[in-house]
Amino acid sequence: MPEIVQLLASPVHRFVGRPADGPVPAAAGELVDEIQVRAELGIVGDRYFGKAAHRQASVTVIAAESLPAGTGLAQVRRNILTRGITVDDLVGSVLVLDSGQGPVRLRANRAAHPCAWMDVTIGPGAWRGLRGRGGLRCTPLTDGFLRVGPVDVTIEDDPARRR
Repeated sequence: MPEIVQLLASPVHRFVGRPADGPVPAAAGELVDEIQVRAELGIVGDRYFGKAAHRQASVTVIAAESLPAGTGLAQVRRNILTRGITVDDLVGSVLVLDSGQGPVRLRANRAAHPCAWMDVTIGPGAWRGLRGRGGLRCTPLTDGFLRVGPVDVTIEDDPARRR
């Protein structure tokens, strides 16, 4: 059964400057059990919420199956870690997640490519190893809540992509 493994809503950017300098310390409470998603704005409390430059990438999703064992959202800086969903195949679709409080629709706009920081936060070779498996950058289409645990999943064609 598909599940949401972790959720991250961080008010701070941790990957600033050069990877060799290391990440900025994590904000307390950035890993949460529930997030509030707002249509076209992102995740309430997250560093990209309401930022015009990030509207098409305000929510990021990655599959646990793409990551080395023991790796989580603190290392990859995505917002939603799933298990049982092949997220990297969904560009151009709408991912609908319902963890019990109603569906949240996410337009999967483009791949979330890994960066050199992955070699620092996960380990040497992670940057290359995650190519093509770095998750999705999404725009939320509906308001709602998501929480850690089992999740109902629906994949829809995105009518906006047909134009």
